[in-house]
Amino acid sequence: MIGAHSDDIEIGCGGTVMRLIRDYPDLCVTWVVTTAHNERMAEARQSANAMLAGVNHHEVLVGPFRDGFLPYDGAAVKEYFEGLKRVQPDLILTHYGRDAHQDHRLVSELTWNTFRDHMILEFEIPKYDGDLGQPNFFVRLDSDLARAKVEHLLEHFPSQHGRRWFTEELFRSMMRIRGMESNATDGYAEAFYCRKAVI
Repeated sequence: MIGAHSDDIEIGCGGTVMRLIRDYPDLCVTWVVTTAHNERMAEARQSANAMLAGVNHHEVLVGPFRDGFLPYDGAAVKEYFEGLKRVQPDLILTHYGRDAHQDHRLVSELTWNTFRDHMILEFEIPKYDGDLGQPNFFVRLDSDLARAKVEHLLEHFPSQHGRRWFTEELFRSMMRIRGMESNATDGYAEAFYCRKAVI
């Protein structure tokens, strides 16, 4: 998993991560957050470690970059991604390439540049820019996983509680919309964009 900010992975694909951990207990996970400082760094680490508590082999990496400035530190960010080539994952979850946030777009671009032969699913992050699209890959979530995702977000990111959009209603609504689109039995899903799939 590769996210730009401390809560991006959990917002975009937290339910999917929980489902993978539940269904595949022998997973090896590398969790990468490129920007997090001060309390956001502590939140990023605590959240990742809590979500990955049942995973025997996992690594949490938090980059040194400044939120909102990734494109302006492009060479250093590219060098950071070069260091990730030591990991050879079966699946990568990262940002949607057409996301309106500059940090999200750069993380997506460098993920594709770094991992050219891998299965990459791009997750979506709701925001004021209104950049949600028509995803073509869905992971259905049962109601317990949907609830666990929301509870995890609200517990582990107290620095975001003052933001009007950081609410249980928003997170549940996103999963409900994608659940409706994918005809999920319990009504919940997370959605991704899949540019290339090789079987």
